[in-house]
Parts: sequence; structure tokens; C-alpha cells
Amino acid sequence: MSRGTDRVAGMSVFDPQCTSREVLEHATGRWGALTLAALVEGPLRFAEVRRNVSGVSDRMLWQTLQRLEDDGLVARTPHPTVARRVDYELTGLGRPIAERVCDLIDAIYEQLPGIVAHQRANGTGSAPPAEDTAG
Repeated sequence: MSRGTDRVAGMSVFDPQCTSREVLEHATGRWGALTLAALVEGPLRFAEVRRNVSGVSDRMLWQTLQRLEDDGLVARTPHPTVARRVDYELTGLGRPIAERVCDLIDAIYEQLPGIVAHQRANGTGSAPPAEDTAG
């Protein structure tokens, strides 16, 4: 087991009833991880998060932010202005998780050349297959 899986007595991410599993899903799902990574540099408005996390619908981003807020990882701050403004930022609970998500992204970037080569060699993944130059 990793050091993280045995830190809290009686909790196990491998138990489907454990809260940690739900939080893990929220933080590491496609939109959750990208949203946390987008917020690591500081507070952003909803539209700024959406621009950074391209491809997410407004509804899915709102749901993702709501889940992360419910978990205490993200704080929502409305501002009393005429043009409605709401900022989202990482909390003290969310920052270390977001930083580790960014570490995971960095590890993927570091391994990406090997991953792409493997995908091409096996004809899998989103990378196009290598061209046959033997002709």
C-alpha cells in the first residue's frame, strides 16, 4: 500500500462506501483534475476557468465546481457588482491536491514521448499509427 492509503485509521479508498473514494473521483475525474490545475495559479472567474479547461460545457463545469466546492477544495466568492462576478479559488484543503494533480500532469508530459511511441507501435490510442516506410 502507498503511504496515503493507510494514513487515516478505518478509511480506505478501496472501500466503495468511503468518502475518500468520492473525493478522489471528484478531484481526478477529467473535468475535476483540469479545473483544479487551472486554479493552481490563483482565483479565476467562471469564464476564465472555462477558457482554460477547453472542451467542457458550462453545465459540466458548473457541476464540477459545485462538487469541488462541496468537498471543500474550491471556494466560490461572489462580488456585489452590477455585472455579476464570481471568483473561484483553491482552498487550503484543495491547494495540495491541485499541486499533486499538476505533478501528475508533469509526469505524463515527461513520459509522453514513450507513451506515444508505444501507442503508435501497437496501433492504439489517439496517436496516428507510424507510417510504413518499407514500401
